[in-house]
This record gives sequence, structure tokens and C-alpha cells, in this order.
Amino acid sequence: MSQLRSIQDDELPIWLPGLAVHGGPRFLQIADALQAAVADGSLRPGDRLPPQRRLAAQLQVDLTTVTRAYDEARRRSLLEGRGARGTYVAAPKVELSPVLDLSMNTPPPPDGVDFEDLLKQGLSQVLMRADNAALMTYHLGGGSEADRKAGASWLAPMFGPLNAGQLVVCPGAQAAIAALILALTEPGDVILAEPTTYPGLRAAAGEFGRRLVAVGTDEHGMLPALLEQACVQHQPALVYLNPTLQNPTAATMPEHRRKELAAIAQRCAVRIVEDDPYWLLAAAPPPPIAAFAPEQVVYISTLSKCLTPGLRVAFVLIRAARERERFLAALRSFALMAAPLSAALATQWILDGSAAGLLAGVRKEAGLRHRMARDILAGRYSGAGDGLHVWLALPAYWNSSQLARAADSEGIAVTPAEAFATGSASVNAIRISLGSIRDRGRLQAGLQRLSQLLARRPASFSAAVV
Repeated sequence: MSQLRSIQDDELPIWLPGLAVHGGPRFLQIADALQAAVADGSLRPGDRLPPQRRLAAQLQVDLTTVTRAYDEARRRSLLEGRGARGTYVAAPKVELSPVLDLSMNTPPPPDGVDFEDLLKQGLSQVLMRADNAALMTYHLGGGSEADRKAGASWLAPMFGPLNAGQLVVCPGAQAAIAALILALTEPGDVILAEPTTYPGLRAAAGEFGRRLVAVGTDEHGMLPALLEQACVQHQPALVYLNPTLQNPTAATMPEHRRKELAAIAQRCAVRIVEDDPYWLLAAAPPPPIAAFAPEQVVYISTLSKCLTPGLRVAFVLIRAARERERFLAALRSFALMAAPLSAALATQWILDGSAAGLLAGVRKEAGLRHRMARDILAGRYSGAGDGLHVWLALPAYWNSSQLARAADSEGIAVTPAEAFATGSASVNAIRISLGSIRDRGRLQAGLQRLSQLLARRPASFSAAVV
């Protein structure tokens, strides 16, 4: 795109970008040009922008294009409106929260995806096609038929064609896990999990009075022999597994291990809860465990980890009708339903292809961020190059809780291994989440600061009395 040029008109600077024929949506070209002009100082805080109609005439585009461009520039905090006085270049925002958050596992904002426009168009289609009254009332069946069909479409890469009637639409994976514990276990029952696992499982199990027992692992995940031994010893009600880009280790269980664990679950008549939020983010994931033992495994897939947490929609595949009814009854006891408007938006995005486009953008952005982490963290990086997080083994002179405190004092939030420990034992590592910082430049700064912290030994100090 060419540089902006200035035209004087009634003493007001008019900034006109040269619009490229094949340069993408024109409103984004204008917004990008404004951003570039602010970045290079051609436009400064307090400069007045031309009225939208005048700019539209200068550019020979319709008024809607300029309106959308100004709206996008406001979303980027570049412009501010001052009523009848017009639109002005905004002063830079002061960062009130200096913390660089590497602790929250959320999808990174995909570059080149206009999320605001995606949201507006999706909601517009929902309101145009749906019974709006139905979007504002109770739904007791675990999602509408359309929502369950969308779920079947979303899960098709994992399973191929599915019976949508075997799916339940839930308000997020955490609600699904809690409802499964209530439906399939009794107080005091044992749930088997890996020694380092998702903290939400520990929270739900503890709240409901269930016991978590750790089963040993190797680099491929839970060890089959130890699972079988634990099934004999503890008579567990459930086995919890997160086999693809595991949270927090980022390890993906190979197909042969999945088959072995599925066979043991069948032989020992124990249910597996397969929590699989990252399957669609992985480069070449094996089939889910549920594909090898369909009646023995309950499968959970959430949109929160691969699209956006705001949707709060998860799909739960339960083949057995009786268990599905028990699950629905448990879910209704504390989370009656997924919000119909969120579920309808998820369905709209899945069916019109927007979800696939957003997913592709998230995967691309996650890959770029992994490459950045690999370059900055050098020999310490051990990720697979996909997913949302990195499991970073620490040098012997740091322990994970000590490192987390030191990082916090320098304005960086990371998650220590203790947060994921099923039992008392814990590895010396931290989880670094790569998606929670929206701006890639700030992520780079956070990773560089963390790398510098890791390279130096912790200082000994005594507490000061103030």
C-alpha cells in the first residue's frame, strides 16, 4: 500500500491512502493506512480526520466503506469521536496493567480475521433466521436439533459421520466434566488421572467429594500396565484423559497407546472421559480414544480453546442413551443449558464456514507464536509447534513456584507445575500460554524477559520490614 498523502481543505488535513485493487477489503486498507500513519508520525494525537462523506468522495468509495474503516480504527484505539467537532487521532492508551499474562490458555487472536465483523455478521444471520423468542427462553434437551447437527459436523474430522442424537450441547467443557462426575460417580469414588493434569478436574472432583488417584506415565502418556493395576486396586468409577496436546505437558498420545488404553477400559469395564479441546489445533493428531471404544468413552470437544472462550459451547458425545439421560439430569442441576444465543451463533459459524476460517487463523497464529517461543527460549523450548501452550522444564537452580513468584515480581504471569499436580509429586516445570497476550510484540517482550530470568540464578534475599 502506498504512503498516505496530505490534501489541505479548509485547513483540515485530509489523509488519503492509495487503495490496491487486490489488497483486500477496502475498509481494512483504509484502517491499516491510518494505523501506519499514526505509527510513523504522519498523523499525531489530536489531528482531526476528514468527515466521512468527504473522505469517501476523495477515495471514490461508498460511505459505508469509510464508516467501517473509522469503526475499525476506533476498535484499534486509533481514533476518538468528539461529537459535533468530528473525529480525531486518539492519544496512546496508557497500559494500566503491566502484567504480561502467559498463564491463561486462550486462543490467540488470528491475524487478518476481522473478529468484530465476523461477530456482527454471525449474529445478524442468527437473528434473521432463528425464532428470536426461542433464543430467549429455556431449552431442556441439551441443545436444539440444529445445534446438535452442527456439533456432529464439528466432530466429523475426528469421527466421520455421527448420529447427532448422541450429542449434548453444554455451556463449556468444565460444566461437562462436572456433570459427568455427578452422573457417573458416587461420593468417595476414585477417578484415575495422570500425575500432571487439568486443574479443573481436581477442582470438580474435590468439590464433589471424589478421590483423584494418579497413574504413572511415560513420554506417550498414561502407562497401560499401571492403568490396569490401578483399576484392579482402586475399582475406579472414571478415568480422565486429555490425550492431544495435553494440558499442561503439550504431549500428544500416539495411536498405539490410545488403542491399548481403550482395550483396558473395555476389559476392566471402566468409563473414560476423553477431554480433547486441542484436537483440531494439532498438526496430525491420531484418532480419539473414543474411536476405539465408542461405548466405553465419553468424548468432550469445546470451542473455547480453538475459537474463542466467549462462546462457552462444548459438544459431548455419549453413545449410551441411559448415561446420556443421567448426564443431562446432572447438568440441569447446576447449568440448565448452554445459552441459546451463544449456541445459535456457534451453529451459524460452523454451518456457514466462519468457524473453519477462524480455526485456520488461530492455528496459523499459534504456529507463528510457537516459532517465536522456540527462537527466544532456545534450548529450553520443547513444544510440538502447535496448540496453545509450552511446558518448560526448569534448570535445577529454579523450582517452579519460586520461578513463578520471581516472574510475577517482573510483571510476567506463568503457571507453576504445582497447579497441575494430581498427587503430592510434581515435576519442575512451568506452563507458558502463548495466546493470552493479544499483541505479538508484547508476547515477544514477555518471552524475552522470561528467558533472561531463566538464565540467571535466583537471588537470595531477606524480607524487609516496612
